[in-house]
Amino acid sequence: MSAVDPRQPPIIEVEHLCKHYGDFIAVDSISFTVHAGECFGLLGPNGAGKTSVIRMLHGFAPLSGGRLRVFGLDIETRWRQIRSRIGVCQQDNTLDPDLSVLQNLDIFAGYFQIPKRLARQRADELLQFFALEKKRDAKVGELSGGLARRLTLARALINDPELIILDEPTTGLDPQSRHLLWDRLQNLRARGKTFLLTTHYMEEASQLCDRLLIMDHGKILIEGSPTGLISTHVGASIIEVAGADEALNTFLDDHDIDFDTRGERLIIYNNGDHAVEHTIRTTFRPQQCTFRSATLEDVFLRLTGRELRE
Repeated sequence: MSAVDPRQPPIIEVEHLCKHYGDFIAVDSISFTVHAGECFGLLGPNGAGKTSVIRMLHGFAPLSGGRLRVFGLDIETRWRQIRSRIGVCQQDNTLDPDLSVLQNLDIFAGYFQIPKRLARQRADELLQFFALEKKRDAKVGELSGGLARRLTLARALINDPELIILDEPTTGLDPQSRHLLWDRLQNLRARGKTFLLTTHYMEEASQLCDRLLIMDHGKILIEGSPTGLISTHVGASIIEVAGADEALNTFLDDHDIDFDTRGERLIIYNNGDHAVEHTIRTTFRPQQCTFRSATLEDVFLRLTGRELRE
């Protein structure tokens, strides 16, 4: 994790931020801050309001209410200055398929009025950093999904941004490509970059984020560090029991053990109590029990539910 100095002014200040689309409230008066050198995660199921927050953060969508400052500047009046200092890696592939890898970087650098010599130097450095130098003259349409994702991130860095917004940066990537991007992002964090990350991969959030918030239906549910949220909301360990009978439910109730019923399974929040594990293992259908460490995904599912979202 990066060293964050809370004495420095926040990079992002969000106060009672709202976004309405007609009568629909996408973002409902949320507040948070992001500090320099921090990786801050914005998590939630589909429709939680994450994308609306991201669009307002980089000046693409107007605010319906509240206040949003980036680098101490008001997004509503100083969005041009803010955009020049941030990089955005969008969820969708917006690369130009008719241009080569290098041309995509060169043309994007022109939007920031970066001198051609400096733009080419940065492009060469980024191609090497993301292991794309052998593909510099290839057309984007020839790239695999993983290579295209690396190029999208490289393009977001061409202006050497202070703040990097990553909207689900590794969606659809194989494990090797995902871990390579994680390594590159950790390297950038060591250089003092600040990140705001949205992701559906809870392992990714645990690996990269100093702090995160989980939101749903436009509101913030919780905020904190990944380890702190796991400890507070689900404890150290989980027992999953498939096909539990009434005897186990009675045992859990009698011993005041926290659990959720999810269809045919019990999710027992055990917090490392070996005596409880032993009792369940030896008494209550042990062949259908899974004993494991608690994860951020358990926190996410407990707070937002397990039903499918459109």
